[in-house]
Amino acid sequence: MSGLSDRKIEIVRHLVESAPDKIVGGLQNALAAASGDSVLAGVRRLVESEVADRRLRNAVLSPIAPLCVAGAADQDHISFPPRVLALIWRGLKETCPTAILKAERTLVDYRADVTSTEPFDILVSAAADGLRAREQRDFAAAADLADASREDGTELLLSCLALSSIIREATLRLPDWISRTTEERAAAARLAYKDAVAISDDAGPRFFEMLAAQLAEPWTILRIVSAVMDRPTEHYLAASEFSVFAEQLMDLIDRNLTKVAQLDLSGGPQAGRDAGATVELITLQIAEIENSVDLGKEGGWGGRVQKQKKALAGVVEGRLREADKVMGQALPSHSVRVARSMKSLPRFTSEPEEKAVTRAVTLLTFIESIRSSANYGGFASTRAKVVEKMGETIDDYVEEALSLLREGEVADPEIARAFLTVAADCSTLLRDPRSGDVIRRRATAALGAIKPTAGIAAE
Repeated sequence: MSGLSDRKIEIVRHLVESAPDKIVGGLQNALAAASGDSVLAGVRRLVESEVADRRLRNAVLSPIAPLCVAGAADQDHISFPPRVLALIWRGLKETCPTAILKAERTLVDYRADVTSTEPFDILVSAAADGLRAREQRDFAAAADLADASREDGTELLLSCLALSSIIREATLRLPDWISRTTEERAAAARLAYKDAVAISDDAGPRFFEMLAAQLAEPWTILRIVSAVMDRPTEHYLAASEFSVFAEQLMDLIDRNLTKVAQLDLSGGPQAGRDAGATVELITLQIAEIENSVDLGKEGGWGGRVQKQKKALAGVVEGRLREADKVMGQALPSHSVRVARSMKSLPRFTSEPEEKAVTRAVTLLTFIESIRSSANYGGFASTRAKVVEKMGETIDDYVEEALSLLREGEVADPEIARAFLTVAADCSTLLRDPRSGDVIRRRATAALGAIKPTAGIAAE
């Protein structure tokens, strides 16, 4: 590597080898333009070599790779330190170079469901033998690390490796199994499950947990559990060794409910979007357990799920009830007597308060982001009423503000412009961009009549 000493090359190589897959992928993208004999070009080649090596490693060890991720040290789930995977791979490269080369050639033209995975399975078997023997230094280190992370960690890792060929095959079917359950697909899932328990009587939960690790949303494994058990009743599932999957999903729903309740309106639009996404996620998770398990009407899991649905509606409606107050702080007004009645008019005594505007934008973003989940979540009616009322509030505010501008009753038109910009932004979030544009154009016309150079900022 031009420009780097051998010692520095080793330092860079060690850093790259120790970095998570995501970081290595980011380095590859960042160094894509480096070329020639420069130092960066040398680093790029080193990174590309590491990326290719990891691609092969993750293909060979794909059944256990998702179990070896940073931050997965959870005693309630099957997980191992990420370095366990790296050490196993290093041990295989030292003890099985010919088999590694064959696997590499297989991966070049690999096609799912067509190419034989035998070269991969041979290496998995060799890894199990190496871990069991603990003679080669890398395998011994991997076993020691697995044991240090949890009790009987190596034995658990070996039991996962024993299921690897079944998990590898089942992973190819996962998209079909979770998209739409047909009798044919359910039968295939049952067959894979039977193959797993044929290896070990206690392999059932491990089979499902290893499959769950392959899913983008691990909680959707309950769908496959349900297919294998032919949509069990809650009492039957609760009494089985697979009850943990339903209980973990309900626990996850409770944690997500807490996240929504803790929405900080000062967090800005992203906080609102995140909370809205969590609300939608909760509705999907509740639907998952309702569709996968025959729940009882009262008590037990059925009662718990009903309470969660009510809690979701209550949390969301609680946020919706804040709309009047939050909007009133972002678009402040004051009451004046007109004839014998009181009328609310915009207050243009100072610039919009940034904190108040942020809170309004956050809440409006949240209200918009829960639109698709409102019907199933049970708060569609409340949301519709709040949206209608807030829309009327904004319309009334804009009409009164424009009237004050036309009548020359605004001391500082620039302050009025700032508040009308806030109103336009709020209308855009509440309705659509066109409504915000209409407010901006009308405000520009009103301000122009007072001061030719005045205008409202378009955003």
